Amino acid sequence: MDPLKALADAERKPYWLDSPDKPEPLPRLFENTTADLAVVGGGFSGLWAALMAKERDPSLDVVLLEGRRVGWAASGRNGGFCLASLTHGLGNGLSRWPREISTLVRLGGENLDEIERTVAKYDIDCAFERTGELHVATEPWQLDAMAEETGIARELGLDMRLLNAEQVRAEVDSPTYVGGQWDRGGCAMLDPARLAWGLRAACLSLGVRIYERSPVRSLRDDGTTMELTTPHGAVRAARVALGTGVFPPLLGRLRNFLVPVYDYALMTEPLTAEQLASVGWRNRQGVGDGGNQFHYYRLTADNRVLWGGYDAVYFNGGRVRQEYEQRDATFATLAAHFSSTFPQLAGVRFTHRWGGVIDTCSRFSAFYGTAHKGRLAYAVGYTGMGVGATRFGANVMLDLLEGEPTERTELRMVREKPVPFPPEPIRSGVIQLTRWSIAQADAHQGRRNLWLRTLDRLGLGFDS
Repeated sequence: MDPLKALADAERKPYWLDSPDKPEPLPRLFENTTADLAVVGGGFSGLWAALMAKERDPSLDVVLLEGRRVGWAASGRNGGFCLASLTHGLGNGLSRWPREISTLVRLGGENLDEIERTVAKYDIDCAFERTGELHVATEPWQLDAMAEETGIARELGLDMRLLNAEQVRAEVDSPTYVGGQWDRGGCAMLDPARLAWGLRAACLSLGVRIYERSPVRSLRDDGTTMELTTPHGAVRAARVALGTGVFPPLLGRLRNFLVPVYDYALMTEPLTAEQLASVGWRNRQGVGDGGNQFHYYRLTADNRVLWGGYDAVYFNGGRVRQEYEQRDATFATLAAHFSSTFPQLAGVRFTHRWGGVIDTCSRFSAFYGTAHKGRLAYAVGYTGMGVGATRFGANVMLDLLEGEPTERTELRMVREKPVPFPPEPIRSGVIQLTRWSIAQADAHQGRRNLWLRTLDRLGLGFDS
């Protein structure tokens, strides 16, 4: 089937959020109230922070303020890859914090274990499957890096296997694969919107007060408490946890470190038994390919294929706009790449197409900090791998607000900040040059041009 014809009937909405099981909205804030802890943002960062604050101290009065609906933004639009990695992959962590990598790997594994236990404890129906992730090579130049990383991963105790072309195609069959690696324990697949809704229900069960459709317009610090103002009310709180991602921050300093990058995805109709058998995929792993411009894909509970990534887009000026969530040129590119990867699925149609905005920073993994003399903490910059790492980030925020050193807060990764982005319009020029250079590297056996090598020397390491 022509890829454009396969897209013809695809609805322009996120698949995960297009569910009859979506919970009814919670009330807006229509009063002035107080709290021990105010959490801003109803995505994974805020939900985990509110839930774990109550688990740490059930007597705390916790309020969560969400500008729209819980899980409506990045938390309900991503691929549902819940990774153990806290550093946007082992390679990125090794390049930035080599002396801490053993600790970071251990903490990441513990974090994923704790997410799995939380899902079971609160009976969250989010199709949690700890299947691991296949990293597939589609060009020979990608194999050397995979082999080196697999060796290091095994030294660090990770359950990772290197696969040749025959072995990887026995797992998921595509004529484009020349090899790969299987991270068997470091990734779980899940339905991200249902995880967000389940965390919302868990928070409510512990007494967290959640107000939806209540965007925080301003923050005022009187020296002892902070006041968060919404269109129809306000919250005065002793402490604030800020989990707003890339959206206009209440803390001005974050603007220098974050840029909005739009990511896009397609969802197919459910595969028939025969179609699924033609691909294999019996172990249901998540899959990502080894290009700098990489695709990610996975099976859903009803055997649809989510197909996303590759064409991450920065719109000059760095604005966040609803119209950027639909980009037909990208959808056509994704559909064509799907057809090339799985020619045996030529008759499959897409049912949904959507985009979402990612909070990107120059080190590709979250950074943390405090403001207002330690009364406000933040965790931002996950760069597209936050389904699992946001729980760790929420724990960091709570540690910072408590003011006592912990193993988490002593990490260099937590204490250091990324390199800030230059101001506009230089920022747009730098990002677009980098995107072009990355595409050129993929087209020339991974060879990095002078611009990318310069960024590498500066410790920016743009590789995805």
